[in-house]
Amino acid sequence: MRPPLLERWKRRQNGLLQSLLLYHGREDHATVRVLLLAGIGTVGMPLYYVIWQDFFPQEYESLPLRMLGILLCAIGLFARQFTRQMLNLYLLVALSYIFPFFFTFMFVMNHGSGVWGESLLIGLVVLFHFDTALALRAYAIGTVLACTAAAALGAGQELLSQAVLQQLPIHWFTIAVLSVAKISRHVLAQEKLAGMGAGLATVAHELRTPLTSVDANVRGLLRMMVEVQVHNKDDRLTIIDALARIQFEVRHMNHMIDLFLLSATAVRQNLHPVETVSMESVVEAVLKRYPFSSQKQQKMVRLELRHNFQFPGQSELAVVVLLNLMRNALRAVQRAGKGRVRIVVDGSHAPPRLLFIDTGCGIAASHMSLIFRRFYSHPPHNGAGIGLALCQEIMDAWGARIRCVSRESAYAIFVLEFPAR
Repeated sequence: MRPPLLERWKRRQNGLLQSLLLYHGREDHATVRVLLLAGIGTVGMPLYYVIWQDFFPQEYESLPLRMLGILLCAIGLFARQFTRQMLNLYLLVALSYIFPFFFTFMFVMNHGSGVWGESLLIGLVVLFHFDTALALRAYAIGTVLACTAAAALGAGQELLSQAVLQQLPIHWFTIAVLSVAKISRHVLAQEKLAGMGAGLATVAHELRTPLTSVDANVRGLLRMMVEVQVHNKDDRLTIIDALARIQFEVRHMNHMIDLFLLSATAVRQNLHPVETVSMESVVEAVLKRYPFSSQKQQKMVRLELRHNFQFPGQSELAVVVLLNLMRNALRAVQRAGKGRVRIVVDGSHAPPRLLFIDTGCGIAASHMSLIFRRFYSHPPHNGAGIGLALCQEIMDAWGARIRCVSRESAYAIFVLEFPAR
């Protein structure tokens, strides 16, 4: 017997959703850098083989090592299909081989030549633009392997030559400077965030008192409207509608203040997991706390609970993440003048995940790599640009992942994936 039409339609929608999530990876900063590195390496490895072999011949060259480097770089061109674990493993292997191992090995085998000394220095500069801990591991692994390979090929004496040893202080100084510069940038960013957090908290507290007063007065006027006779029915309805609208705006502002305070607190506090959180409870809390403008807007949001799951995190921070996503989704629907919001709790999936889907205005491809960048906002007047960046920072602290799949004028799907318990 064929399933009902509605059930077939639902299966088709779920199948489409699975396809979208399968073929659209996260365009985060790490993936973009891997793609750039892989593209440059795939072209640069054979190009410089020709240059150093035919135009400016060097004493030692190795086609097999070049071919292995080209293969590693070519694999990186498929980084969009990598999982996070695959991406991290690929980065460690590729960076260890290309920069410390290959460049150090060629430097030693060419008797510390100026060409390979400068090439190795440039390679270290590129290497330490990646995460410092990853770069240090890659540097140690690649350098040790390069020295071992050189010694095995009978070039052990070159390792102790003046041409090689005199480069070590320069390399270590370069590594130290690059590491300090990255720490300084991180500190400045944290100070900026802390300043913004303090500013948000101050503004929020200043707004709370007059809003509380307005809300109390509106409640009093509404009670009076019930008690006092107003002969003109239209006037009575108009006054009640205006008061209800004022009350909604007050509730909405109080909600925004709550969100500002939570975000300001999250900027300054430890984001690491301290409790086990139920995703269903978090979603229900968000649906209760969000100040929908009307019942119509509330009905635009549908919860689909396939299978609840728990994850290590913090309840209030999880609420911050989902409130930001809810706000963005409803704004997208409002800007598009059409669409709905669908929240899918899918604990049976591996890994457990939550999908936040809106069929509003979508996100242009040119903006996809920027949406999680701190202080980036589109349209420019659409906020302070800390919402999605804060969401990603919280998820990273929990060992979880947030990514977005979107098509302009059609849909946006935020995928939140959590570690399997």
